[in-house]
Amino acid sequence: MKLSKKTTSMWSKKRIGIDGTPLWLPLITHLTDTKNVISWLYENWLSDGQRQILKRSTPYGTYSHSEQDIEKLISFVGFFHDIGKATPAFQKKTVSSRDEYIDKNIMERLMESGFSEINKKELSNSRDSPHGTAGEALLEYWEVPVSVGAIIGGHHGLPLSETPSGQISRYTDNYFQSETHPEIAASWKQTQREILDYGLELVGYSSVKEIPDVSQPQAVILEGLLIMADWLASSERLTNASEKELFPLVSLDTSYDEIDTDSRFDRAIGNWNLSDKWIPQKISSQDNPYKSRWGFEARPVQTAVTHAIAKTDDPGIIIIEAPTGVGKTEIALIAAEQLATIRGEDGVFIGLPTQATANAMFDRVDDWLEKVAKSQDERLSIKLMHGKARFNRHYQKIPDATNVEVPNTKAPSVTVNGWFSGKKSILTKFSVGTIDNLLLMGLKQKHLFLKHLGLSGKIVIIDEAHAIDIFMSQYLHVVISWLGAYHVPIVVLSATLPNENRNSLIEAYLKGKYGSSHPKGFKAPDRWQSTEAYPLLSILDGKELRQVTKFEGHSDQKPYTLQIQKINPTDEKLIQMVLTQISEGGIAGIIVNTVKRAQALARLIPKGVDMMIVHAAFLSPAREAQEEKLQRTTGKNAHRPKKMIVIGTQVLEQSLDIDFDILYTDIAPMDLIIQRAGRLHRHHIKRPKALQTPQVFIMGINGPGDYGKANELIYQRYLLMKTDYFLGDKINIPQDVSKLVQAVYSETNDNEISGMIGINESLTGFKTYLKTEAAKAEAYQVTPPDYFGDLHGWLNQAQNDVDKNEQLAKAAVRDIKQTVEVIMIQHTNKGDFLIPVNPDEQPQSIQTVSSKTIAKQLIRIPSSITPKVNRVIDVLAVQTHRYYPDWRNDVWLKGALVLRLDNNLSASLEGWRLHYSTKFGLSYSKEGDYEN
Repeated sequence: MKLSKKTTSMWSKKRIGIDGTPLWLPLITHLTDTKNVISWLYENWLSDGQRQILKRSTPYGTYSHSEQDIEKLISFVGFFHDIGKATPAFQKKTVSSRDEYIDKNIMERLMESGFSEINKKELSNSRDSPHGTAGEALLEYWEVPVSVGAIIGGHHGLPLSETPSGQISRYTDNYFQSETHPEIAASWKQTQREILDYGLELVGYSSVKEIPDVSQPQAVILEGLLIMADWLASSERLTNASEKELFPLVSLDTSYDEIDTDSRFDRAIGNWNLSDKWIPQKISSQDNPYKSRWGFEARPVQTAVTHAIAKTDDPGIIIIEAPTGVGKTEIALIAAEQLATIRGEDGVFIGLPTQATANAMFDRVDDWLEKVAKSQDERLSIKLMHGKARFNRHYQKIPDATNVEVPNTKAPSVTVNGWFSGKKSILTKFSVGTIDNLLLMGLKQKHLFLKHLGLSGKIVIIDEAHAIDIFMSQYLHVVISWLGAYHVPIVVLSATLPNENRNSLIEAYLKGKYGSSHPKGFKAPDRWQSTEAYPLLSILDGKELRQVTKFEGHSDQKPYTLQIQKINPTDEKLIQMVLTQISEGGIAGIIVNTVKRAQALARLIPKGVDMMIVHAAFLSPAREAQEEKLQRTTGKNAHRPKKMIVIGTQVLEQSLDIDFDILYTDIAPMDLIIQRAGRLHRHHIKRPKALQTPQVFIMGINGPGDYGKANELIYQRYLLMKTDYFLGDKINIPQDVSKLVQAVYSETNDNEISGMIGINESLTGFKTYLKTEAAKAEAYQVTPPDYFGDLHGWLNQAQNDVDKNEQLAKAAVRDIKQTVEVIMIQHTNKGDFLIPVNPDEQPQSIQTVSSKTIAKQLIRIPSSITPKVNRVIDVLAVQTHRYYPDWRNDVWLKGALVLRLDNNLSASLEGWRLHYSTKFGLSYSKEGDYEN
């Protein structure tokens, strides 16, 4: 079909090039580029599992599509995504005052092609018809299915609240230029109709009546794919620093007919597609994949999980509860290979509680991925996803995919692709990050579709699931329901889970996949909802839940007994007690619930005693050094000092591979006590004679039902009371683990402790807390999958700016107060200096180090100091601009805030006095008070 001059004269993009050359891109070219890209992505980038989402019928037997149906629909949304630009409202847009030449030239071209008087009449309401809305309105006008039109209306990240009915009649001039001049309006209608007919023919439709409806989950994936394709087709270069061209604008004197869209597409995809597609190899149940991947024989739990997955036909959610040290990470990675083969996925996401645990996991996953890539002669891409990933030394050493094409050399097996940055990061096929990156899949925000697209093609692994609190679990449930709708396999790893938590995860997956938490035909073992078996494997295969409770075979993990003693000494007596315990050698761990308490105890350690303090109130370089030293001195195959005390907060209870000879811990809920105890006698090593038996001392119990204000602010008093009651003088591992956890989290046994003073009030408070947390989480949560709905209103009342601010997003899904992260430096009369990591180091002038090094000097200001967070940001922004105006133009320091400390490493901020110690970290107090 030959296009008219009017159609080919319309523009999609225009700007002045760096050398002053006026550039543009015809609208039809961009529509064709995007159609080509999205079709290629469907065929070559989506996983088999994702393609099945688009073809598979809903649980109710609706919206089933053939391969040909979907291929046409994919091409249709790609081509018509910017049809709203074929309107006067868009074509009359100007770029800027300095680009008048382009605007004038294009306007003249439009007039010459037949759009008469387009330069004369100004449109008073053009902003009421942005091109996304206009595109959906035109499709509605042509009677395209509503569910498909909603995808076009939302392709800039936010769908409309409702169909744009009445948009064309209300703002007719925006669509047809002049309501009072029928011949002018007819010209626009004719041109728009020409694009419709051309596009339909191009994609293989003879009529809009052939376009199918789609379900809401299918629409979400299509929207994500369209956004990705549009962004790719709008990328002129691979990255800002790359010379590789993708879809550049052309000079203004180049016409549409002179552009070869086929060769343009081939060149762009050749430059963009820098990774291979992972084709996982089937693992036989007779194989020992642990031997081939890591060189060791599988433990019983590992073997059982591998065999159980091999027997599944339609694997869904898999929950593995087992003690620390059984190799759950290796279980998950082998499971990922198996599940990817069965379900046709081609990537993996692993979510962890903290940046520290994500960093530790990243090293292991990168090692595994390199073995996988080499064994299959593939090049695969990886991403570390958290706020400080760019400072991770291991991650920074991974080659950039854009710079590895060296003649006569073998390309690296694992790379990083710079195009997949920002909101596109989750599209990287293999990614390791904090759990927020998964939970954000359930938060209303602009471009949420990209998160669904990125995660719907991966095996999702959730590590340390016991660390997910009540508020976060509300997001996790809705996320799991969506992953269920996409039939994505999920692997959940935990030391143990309360029955209610495990059951709710399984039910959320069933509801997402089948529309009901107990679908017709569901099969499960007797008492599956109340089992106290441990270790425990729960595996959902279609509508059948299987649970494995027996793990046959030889294990190097023998049952053992923790000796438990409740103590309540003063801080001074506690330190003396610890020193006595390790007098003949050993490493003592002290895990407390607040930074303030950790600092107070650390100050009591006598000089000459090797001591580490680990908490969040250190500068980033110091925390990184602490983590490395901790692994080096207490991890697997560590060079252990003869005697050392490690004092830390909850960061020590999560999956860092550390090993104490004796443990002291503040009171916490039972599951966390057991998790902390997992840092005790973790490896089979020689220990001091006095510490041969694993001993745990529980602190902070002042009396029945009294656990101190600080502890009760962090953990619900009801859970502490039940932990206190059911925690005896020993714990048999693994036999007692699940029994104790269920005892604390089940209400059925509350009558046993009815005599404890305040238990009824604590239970009431706990229930109120649960309701409050659920209500807070629901405010900005997406709804679960609606198989009969479309995208309209799905992201209504999205939280403002959460898509642009990682700290705000993290706060939204973790229920934490928004705080401020600053670059902390020392200002003296000799200049400005970096604060040393260790007390014996000399400070470095910021004039002698790189911007990247300065940017790493990050620390988070305590939320107590920032109740008026925007005011604090404004104060620090003024200070930053005054003293460091050049930072705003620096790639590493742009947008950073600085807090300058004086000669004594102190500063005042909003009525608070802050002091930093290289030994103890950041402390603070109200001005005039003693230090906190």
